[in-house]
Formats: sequence, C-alpha cells, structure tokens
Amino acid sequence: MEDIRSELFRKLKDENCFWSYDLSKMDDISDEALIEHVMLYLDIEDINKLFNIFRYKKVKRVWLDRVAPQGEMYRPYNILYAWYYFGAKRPEAYVKSIETRHINKILAA
Repeated sequence: MEDIRSELFRKLKDENCFWSYDLSKMDDISDEALIEHVMLYLDIEDINKLFNIFRYKKVKRVWLDRVAPQGEMYRPYNILYAWYYFGAKRPEAYVKSIETRHINKILAA
C-alpha cells in the first residue's frame, strides 16, 4: 500500500501538481489531499489505485467534499466519476446538485 501511495505522490510531484506547496514539508501529505490531487490531475489507472489503498467511503467523501464542488472546469470528470465510481443513475443531475449545495453552503456562511 505504501508503494502505491509513494508512486501516486511521485507522479503528482513530477506533473508539478504541488506548485503551491512547500515541497520540503510534503513528506506527510494528508490522505485527503492525495486523493483530491489524484482525482484532479492523474488518469483513470491512477484513480483506480486509490481504491486499493483507501476505503471506498473515504474516496467518495473526498470527492464529494473537495473535487465535485469545483464547478464547470471539472464537471465532465465529475460526471464520469459519479457514474463510473459512485453509481449515480443520473450523474449530470447528481453533480449539479453537489455543486449547488456547495454554493448554498458558502452563501449561507
């Protein structure tokens, strides 16, 4: 499991996905940040590996909280994830509802 985690981290680092982070402090990247970045920047094969090292519920929670609300730029990916990984019957509507809920939460704060 640690080998897969290290491999995913290395790929993200090689793709310069952590451009805004202090790389000297990246040894202990959180599981949530790793899942988020893999889903945003790597390919399906790498996303599949997330399910080998993390529980389904954890990956889905990170997707719901950090990836799906990202809006229009990532909407096609999120529709694919909703359908392929999380079994949404109407993935477009599901993703739109997640985005709307996120915006409403921000506006209510």
